[in-house]
Amino acid sequence: MGVEIVSFGCRLNTYESAVMKREAETAGLGETAHGAIVFNTCAVTAEAVRQARQQIRKARRENPDAKIVVTGCAAQTEPGRFAEMAEVDAVIGNMEKLSAESYARLPDFGVSAEEKVRVNDIMSVTETAGHMIDAIEGRSRAIVQIQNGCDHRCTFCIIPFGRGNSRSVPMGAVVEQMKRLVGAGYNEVVLSGVDMTSWGADLPGTPKLGDLIQAILRHVPDLKRLRLSSIDSIEADEALIEAIASERRLMPHLHLSLQAGDDMILKRMKRRHSRGDSIRFCAEIRQKRPDIVFGADIIAGFPTETEAMFQNSLAIVKECGLTFLHVFPFSPREGTPAARMPQLEKSIIKERAARLRAAGETAHTAHLASLVGSRQQLLIEREGLGRAENFTLCRIDQGLPGEIIDAIITETSNGVALAQKADARPVAADAG
Repeated sequence: MGVEIVSFGCRLNTYESAVMKREAETAGLGETAHGAIVFNTCAVTAEAVRQARQQIRKARRENPDAKIVVTGCAAQTEPGRFAEMAEVDAVIGNMEKLSAESYARLPDFGVSAEEKVRVNDIMSVTETAGHMIDAIEGRSRAIVQIQNGCDHRCTFCIIPFGRGNSRSVPMGAVVEQMKRLVGAGYNEVVLSGVDMTSWGADLPGTPKLGDLIQAILRHVPDLKRLRLSSIDSIEADEALIEAIASERRLMPHLHLSLQAGDDMILKRMKRRHSRGDSIRFCAEIRQKRPDIVFGADIIAGFPTETEAMFQNSLAIVKECGLTFLHVFPFSPREGTPAARMPQLEKSIIKERAARLRAAGETAHTAHLASLVGSRQQLLIEREGLGRAENFTLCRIDQGLPGEIIDAIITETSNGVALAQKADARPVAADAG
């Protein structure tokens, strides 16, 4: 059976899952007749934890003799909860999951809950090793982790306790990894991290994210497309803004960690920006790069949120010109300050999340309509699907996974743009 990795959550987990598979196989974890299943969990919401536990139970029913290992952020923050599950054989931490040695030293079947746990203090970790891989199996783009952890303490977020304090991968190691990936045939690479705009603060000379991006584009000239995962706009440095404005190989799509559009809620979240900061940032970047497209994370139903406060979050979808909206119904995480604040009724949270999603769908539909007739460079993700530079998903029958093709958007259907290769000619209808 080998080693199967089941990954939840963010792009960083996706990247790390590829490293985990390599390390677990190196340790011989899947060499038994029934193999092993490793769950790389997410702790960002209580629902994410619930889904992981549900999938673990299902995996045990379907694979009664496989070894089941649980790791990731939820395992780091709640190891005992997973260790108590009869279906789980071992629980390892977020740093341990990236080492072959950890998999080689897993406990045997049938041990007690206490013996199952191999989770160290994530706050004691001071370095982010460059766990470099030369390919991400089955994906048309590669992901490079440049940063891990977070020094901020937003009141709703458990992630710093799952990932530890902010650590950066040195610039030279990142550039060398980019060269390897381009040499392996990748046309697009995504930079990823937990708090990516804090990259460099712990490195000698305290370089900024913009310095790293400019170095990558300068030293890896054959890289066709560089994409950023989520950023915190209040930390965007001048070199980053300059790169967005002038570097055509840096994709015109930014996903922003906004979380709310009301100043009082942002203050209670312990965010470091105001709604005005977000609006000004989007306007400035759009002026410098008119083809830019924005996505954002927004939480619906944060504790104490009134209808008027929610309206400010709803309005920011238009005021920032957001296209891709990730809406999170507020879910209290035990151990966070927000969990101790006055909570809203679940029905109100659900209703507000639905209204935010509807606003997002309206914005996305308008964005798709604006693209009809335009020429786009599509990275083919898999057969029948490609992704434009601005991250728009397109259905297209031509092209092989990983290839970049010149295409024209012909129409839209069910939230997806339809495209055809620019040199393709429509087949004439039969006269008879």
